[in-house]
Amino acid sequence: MGSEQGLLGELAVIGALAVVAAVGLRRIRVPATIGFLLVGSVAGPNALGLVGNTDDITEIAEVGVILLLFAIGLEFSLSRLRFIWRAVAVGGSIQVGATTAIAIIVLTGAGVSAERATIFGFVVALSSTVVVLRVLQARGELEAPHGRFTVGALIFQDLLVVPLTLLVPVLAGHEGSAVAVEIGWALLRALLAVAAVLFVARALVPRLFATVDATRTREVFLLAVLSIALGFAWLMSEIGLSFALGAFLAGMLLADTDYGHRAITDVILLRDTFTSIFFVSLGMLVDWDVVLDDPVLLALIVAGLVPGKAVIATLAALAMRYPARAALRAGVYLAQFGEFGFVLLTLAASEGLLGPADVRLLVTAGVFSMVLSRLAMSLAGEMHAGEALLRPLERLLRVRGIDEPRPEDAALSGHVLVVGYGVAGGLVTRSLRSIGPPYVVLELDAQRVRDAREHGAPVYYGDITSREVIGHARVEAARALILLINDPAAVRRAIAAVREACPEVPILVRTHYVGDRDDLLRLGATEVVCEELEGGTEISGHLLRTLGVDRPAIRWHIGHALASADQHELTGATEEWLAATDLPRPESAGEVGD
Repeated sequence: MGSEQGLLGELAVIGALAVVAAVGLRRIRVPATIGFLLVGSVAGPNALGLVGNTDDITEIAEVGVILLLFAIGLEFSLSRLRFIWRAVAVGGSIQVGATTAIAIIVLTGAGVSAERATIFGFVVALSSTVVVLRVLQARGELEAPHGRFTVGALIFQDLLVVPLTLLVPVLAGHEGSAVAVEIGWALLRALLAVAAVLFVARALVPRLFATVDATRTREVFLLAVLSIALGFAWLMSEIGLSFALGAFLAGMLLADTDYGHRAITDVILLRDTFTSIFFVSLGMLVDWDVVLDDPVLLALIVAGLVPGKAVIATLAALAMRYPARAALRAGVYLAQFGEFGFVLLTLAASEGLLGPADVRLLVTAGVFSMVLSRLAMSLAGEMHAGEALLRPLERLLRVRGIDEPRPEDAALSGHVLVVGYGVAGGLVTRSLRSIGPPYVVLELDAQRVRDAREHGAPVYYGDITSREVIGHARVEAARALILLINDPAAVRRAIAAVREACPEVPILVRTHYVGDRDDLLRLGATEVVCEELEGGTEISGHLLRTLGVDRPAIRWHIGHALASADQHELTGATEEWLAATDLPRPESAGEVGD
């Protein structure tokens, strides 16, 4: 019982310290993740020694990684993976290849051997899947342009686990000359294994959960969810791939079933708890002796690692024809050390390529890079100067933009400008075609622009947050501007930029959360449609119809519910329900009975 009591005591100590750090740092607007990393660095065996044996903590932390990646996969879905395949294959190759190549050139120029430089190059090319996806998920940016590129690059990095693991013994001189064939064959086997597992699981998982759901027992359902997440992670690690990739694929697989939303609701508390422990365990890798003995070298590594990776990833995103704003944010998000980098360093040390001092230095620098990049992520939406510097390069690489309109679109007036050409954008433009007013669409997905132009649609590449784009799109002469983009920060910047240039044009905005409505209205939005509220209204209508309520009564009941809601919960669209049913406004809603 002694070891178990020791582990419980250590968990209690680091949990209490993490709470104190997170609460204290939040008051000065510092992300909680940084607090967890700092707690680990102070409580670990290389500092105060409040945690003596980190192995048990690390194993618990790995459960957090699995649950986090599984939950993100639940929000992503396997069917949506096809939309980022170019970011995975091409964008990931450019980002990893360029980062590795530049690192090798710099290090060999500094006198480091080619073998060691290659290891260092691959180590620094990898980014933190856990840190980055946690931020993208929390901010609702997985579907934003920079989110798609970032997720694609991270998936590519996870697929490199097999070849990099096989490459280390080769660089150490412990393998024969046929290793290239072996690496290629191992990677092919891994990909075939992934495809086979997904093919079989896609047929079996829905049936399994249908059987589990029939028990009507929440505990059994939760156990089934955890078994799928942990089982896929273990299976992929047995194949030789990253266990994090396995958890992510398991989540995407379950997301395509009817049980995805219920699964994420059940695992969210466990996910957040274990993920916090993971960041604490990363902080424990910091060796303060390295900080004290060689602070200058450590600072130089961190200072070169974070900005260097950010620049390379930004250029890779630009090469994929992402806009300057999205490319810069993707660069910032990919600018830190990755979890698999720690594993690769340990493997290189066991093969004699690196010494213990090298590993301690790079691991400590890696943790500090995570802290610095996490701070940079918080400021990424404010880096306007960097975007301006990238505009000329963006224009060289992009598809036909709004500054090169067709003759019929060059002098539009009284038109509607739609920003975003996803499902909602397509519905809006079809509605506009049916009633006649001219319209123009701005979209940041270059492939989507090309596909639309092939069908004759007036869709142009353009970033609505740019003053130049606002001018070329003739927003000042438009009848309305419709914002349908998935980047909350970009929505706010777009409203502010348009209001500065065109104070009178009506701006209709779609947002997910009701809580964002007041801020968007203050910035200058004319109407804000909240998916939460509109979705609730729509599902209420379907429910009442299912229960046999006729249409006039449905309108009355929904209007009654809206009239009883708080003022801040209403949007312009839902106000129409009140007008249609002649019900009192929310300020007199108390007069409406139950």
